[in-house]
Amino acid sequence: MLTPSLISLSLLAQLPIPGLERGPEKPASSVDPNYFELLERNSHIIYPALAVAVLGLITIAILQASKAQDMDGAVKAEFKKLIVDELRRYPAGLETPALAAATGLDRSKLVRLLDQMQQEGVLLSHTTTQRQTVWRVKGVGGRAY
Repeated sequence: MLTPSLISLSLLAQLPIPGLERGPEKPASSVDPNYFELLERNSHIIYPALAVAVLGLITIAILQASKAQDMDGAVKAEFKKLIVDELRRYPAGLETPALAAATGLDRSKLVRLLDQMQQEGVLLSHTTTQRQTVWRVKGVGGRAY
């Protein structure tokens, strides 16, 4: 038997709760779940391809940066002549900072040129007790090292 209190409770249970008339709404910008399923199904292809593309871009950037720092042959020959002329003025040799100031070259480019000239047999170098490298023209003044 239904008592009046049970009837009133059953009627209350059928009444909608304020603010919950409808279910939650999806926002208009919600992402399509098919996109995520596509990624999950093809992740063995997509992610390695993405990694190869990133490595390719990094390699291209490194190669372009190294080419940008190199000088062309004529400019390099002109700076080599300037370095030899400057070192002939100082038979005992010059330290790298003084040589950089005299030639106007960036120190990294200058050191690269000096190392190349040393490998070619044009220059000699030695390091002082103050850890400075002194460069001089081979066969000009100074003592043999």
